[in-house]
Amino acid sequence: MAEEHLTLDDVEKLATDALTGAGASPEAAASVARSTVKAERDGIRSHGLLYVPIYAEHVVCGKVDGQAEPVVSRPRAGAVTVDARSGFAHPAIDAGWPALAESARQNGIAAMTVFNSYNCGVLGHHAERIAEDGLIGLCFTHAPASIAPAGGRTPVIGTNPFAVGVPDAAGGAAIVIDQSASVVAKSEIMLRARTGTAIEAGWALDADGNVTTDPAEALKGSMAPAGGYKGFGVGLMVELLASCLSGAVLSKDASPFSGTKGGPPGTGQCFIAIDPTGFSPAFSDRVAALSAAITAQQGTRLPGGRRRANRLRIVEEGVTADTELLNRIRGFRRSDYN
Repeated sequence: MAEEHLTLDDVEKLATDALTGAGASPEAAASVARSTVKAERDGIRSHGLLYVPIYAEHVVCGKVDGQAEPVVSRPRAGAVTVDARSGFAHPAIDAGWPALAESARQNGIAAMTVFNSYNCGVLGHHAERIAEDGLIGLCFTHAPASIAPAGGRTPVIGTNPFAVGVPDAAGGAAIVIDQSASVVAKSEIMLRARTGTAIEAGWALDADGNVTTDPAEALKGSMAPAGGYKGFGVGLMVELLASCLSGAVLSKDASPFSGTKGGPPGTGQCFIAIDPTGFSPAFSDRVAALSAAITAQQGTRLPGGRRRANRLRIVEEGVTADTELLNRIRGFRRSDYN
């Protein structure tokens, strides 16, 4: 398979050009392209360039309104709501971000919900962004249904990840936890299906509720929840916050994030920001002591450590991507999509 080497600047330009070529506004394209770069930078390939043709295709077919202008409201002192208006999640989150940070600092805690939204990419990057603002971030996003309740076969909730970002005392993130309710992210199975690579036993079930290692059969069935019924419970918590609280459609009613079937997914997100200085002056010291207790043990690392290690390397080395994927992305740069 032919491959090409790209810098992260190349990745950003390629994604931006494809999305604007497909019909997205410059602002929306730039926001999604930044997310693509972060995913590639941190070695999360399933949310990087691999997703750009899907994003662009969804603008073309109308699953995403590439020209949507988010509407931000502040119904309460500590409440921010954003109507993404069937556009990309990233610019909607960007639009509400200043109000979320301001409200958290004024009140000690604030929440922002986003509805009529879409896939928001790597949730941990939003949690890290909150942490870089000096706030504790609790982030939740749901997805089209792919996990059945324990004992059932019909998916009711999505892989529904949550993320936690904890600030350090130097303007960065001390800890970033990012995990889904499923054993692995669905995008990983989509990646395996594209490359024809078997998945691990225990990752997913086929349409009949049997364990499968065939990614194509897994995509027809359901994802396995991490920890059985406990994983389903985590996913249900996320559903309550990202869907029910935001006013978004339920996962069971959302159209897929992949393919062109159905209209806009209409999913949602929830972000909670906490200003630790409003609660305890010892917060940073406690976080540092807790982190040290973990890293002092041989063979351990803090959550988010692998991504940070990838980041240091990939910023210097760049990335490689197969030429077939890059040509698909380049195809959207044509003016006939405008």
